Amino acid sequence: MNIDFPLVLMVATVLTGIVALVDKLFLATRRADRADAKTALGDMDAAAVAAREPFLVEQSKSFFPVLAIVFVLRSFIAEPFQIPSASMEPGLTEGDFILVSKFHYGLRMPVFGNTLIPVGEPERGDVMVFFPPDDPRYFIKRVIGLPGDHIDYHNRQLTINGEKIATQALSGEPVYRPVKYLAEESLGEHQATVQWVVGRPAGSTELVVWAGPEGEWDVPQGHYFMMGDNRGNSSDGRVWGFVPEKNIVGKAVAVWMHWKSWSDLPSFERNSWIQ
Repeated sequence: MNIDFPLVLMVATVLTGIVALVDKLFLATRRADRADAKTALGDMDAAAVAAREPFLVEQSKSFFPVLAIVFVLRSFIAEPFQIPSASMEPGLTEGDFILVSKFHYGLRMPVFGNTLIPVGEPERGDVMVFFPPDDPRYFIKRVIGLPGDHIDYHNRQLTINGEKIATQALSGEPVYRPVKYLAEESLGEHQATVQWVVGRPAGSTELVVWAGPEGEWDVPQGHYFMMGDNRGNSSDGRVWGFVPEKNIVGKAVAVWMHWKSWSDLPSFERNSWIQ
């Protein structure tokens, strides 16, 4: 079951805030009047009981400031995420904890995703967190196609609007996962290191490089085309299509910790800015 945490946080913040506000405007005064009446009669125990805040009010007033701060920070400033898969190798590996800027692409209404204050737009090569079409899960991929672009991907060659993206093969294999083929692509101001899986098809002795799904795509206005850096093993725009602008969550800016499982110790050796 996928829990919509932003929605839960927003509802909890609003409800505790309403309870605290109603208490401040109405209930607190009534309690004070009842307590004063009991005090005038000399019944101090009854006065203490009358002045006592109900459990719901007490808890709401305690939690509301904390919830409000968390809500503002994760909705408009930054939010942490953990990389759940290998689709963004070699730059981001499973277990990396990343920080996602929530204001790079404009301040957005939590839950609904509409832009409140425009600040900037995704650029080609950005690593972005978003919701895929018809999927409530968070995804992280690289922005390949902007609105209006024509994308072509065949035989590991990425072509955008008729221009082949410069690709340079890199020697060696990544130490974290052998039997890979690495290359570096130039995407706008970004240098993206991409990888493909190297293996043997069933019944064959020859090594082949699996490039992943291939095809051509025209990016509609108001949408973006996303691909994982692990081109041979990534469920991305080649499979499920385009990301609408309202589904954008934010720009991934930094790795701040690596912690793959509870049986491992957290590591900070991979801390770096995301390219």
